[in-house]
Amino acid sequence: MSKDAVNTAAATPRTDAAAVPADAGDAGYSKDLKARHVNMIAIGGAIGTGLFLGAGGRLHNAGPALAIAYLVCGVFAFFVVRALGELVLYRPSSGSFVSYAREFLGEKGAYVAGWMYFLNWSTTGIADITAIALYTHYWSLFTDIPQWVLALVALAVVLAVNLISVKIFGEMEFWFAIIKVATLVGFMFIGIFLLATQHEVGGQTPGLSVITDNGGVFPHGVMPVVLVMQGVIFAYAALELVGVAAGETAEPEKVVPRAVNSIMWRVGLFYVGSVVLLALLLPGSVYSADQSPFVTVLSKIGVPAAGDVMNLVVLTAAMSSLNSGLYSTGRILRSMAMAGSAPKFTARMNRSQVPYGGILLTCGVCVLGVGLNFLVPAQAFEIVLNVASLGIISTWVIIMVCHLVFVRRAKDGRLTRPSFRLPFSPVTEITTIAFLLACLGMMWNDPEVGRKTLLLIPLIAAMLVAGWFGIRRRVSRTADQELSQLTK
Repeated sequence: MSKDAVNTAAATPRTDAAAVPADAGDAGYSKDLKARHVNMIAIGGAIGTGLFLGAGGRLHNAGPALAIAYLVCGVFAFFVVRALGELVLYRPSSGSFVSYAREFLGEKGAYVAGWMYFLNWSTTGIADITAIALYTHYWSLFTDIPQWVLALVALAVVLAVNLISVKIFGEMEFWFAIIKVATLVGFMFIGIFLLATQHEVGGQTPGLSVITDNGGVFPHGVMPVVLVMQGVIFAYAALELVGVAAGETAEPEKVVPRAVNSIMWRVGLFYVGSVVLLALLLPGSVYSADQSPFVTVLSKIGVPAAGDVMNLVVLTAAMSSLNSGLYSTGRILRSMAMAGSAPKFTARMNRSQVPYGGILLTCGVCVLGVGLNFLVPAQAFEIVLNVASLGIISTWVIIMVCHLVFVRRAKDGRLTRPSFRLPFSPVTEITTIAFLLACLGMMWNDPEVGRKTLLLIPLIAAMLVAGWFGIRRRVSRTADQELSQLTK
């Protein structure tokens, strides 16, 4: 929608706005997501392979101070979701931040936001199906099956779930989240028991002495903790799913504040609490990047089948991520297609009110990932994960920029802020944006992968510019049509 169209829509009385969706892409959705679905989507977004698998290598590099990194990044992630939550209560939309970018930054802003988010999730999807194939190879039953075949099967299963109905998606995410939370809670009970009873873990007595006798909180100095931030921030990717899901729930004004506010204590409990426990049980040097830190601990105390159980949980986390990626990109692409900035077929919905066009486009990119698994199975995961990082940082920055403009317009009296607000605006937004850009800049310190990823930015920018010149006339025509309908 053009700026003129937005202004015209803003001048329309609230009764009219209630009858006509503010974003054409919001029409046609069911409202089948329940409060428990949205709450678990929020939890699922906050807990993933970044904790279950990634924490091992980070503990090895940064030591116990990793807990501080998770806490700091968690606070900024909370600010992003809190800002998005306020925008959701102002106007719930399945187009989420792309719809808000259209309103507050114009069509170019929505175009960049949408395609960078698509870049994030399509490449994350490739990483997810790669991870699923790798985790499945853990069991001897699947060892002889080629990695690309397992990746293709995983993609087909999650695609089928997404196309059936949003309710099935919500149920799948609900149970995925239950498995992840139950696993973490179970581990934390075991860890607390080991601490309380002073039970030996790998020949060492757990407690503060494990930290003090192995270099303290910062065993390798402050710099490794700073550098690990770039990886930690991506562990929180997918928290913004709450904003997308709000467009398909019947009572967003009740569900969203509860889900957003609960994110902070969940981050504190599950991420920070788990890392503190891990640091008290074993020295950071014992953990490694190629094994879940939870498996490391459980294997040291002789828990049978610890590797099998945790591998199943990590597999679940990867399936959950892939499931969420197809869900969110389907909604985002439909919002863009209705404005003319995405292919027309991505606006199509099936009888179950699922935007199957956008979901199939994302799957098409993931199929390229299946090819990547065939050609370079060893490097597939690392290649796409770093490209996805560019997408998530740009998405979060755009959310905060949208909120800055939103607050400015509220101060001018052009709209009304809901009671559920991001505190300390505009300082919070500016600080968060600076932090996210700093995390992006830290990638330069990784010459092998991070630096090469940053060098992709000019190429991505050139593609976005070329794409905009290719679709700008269609966007303009669509905006004119919306404007004529609003002024009838």
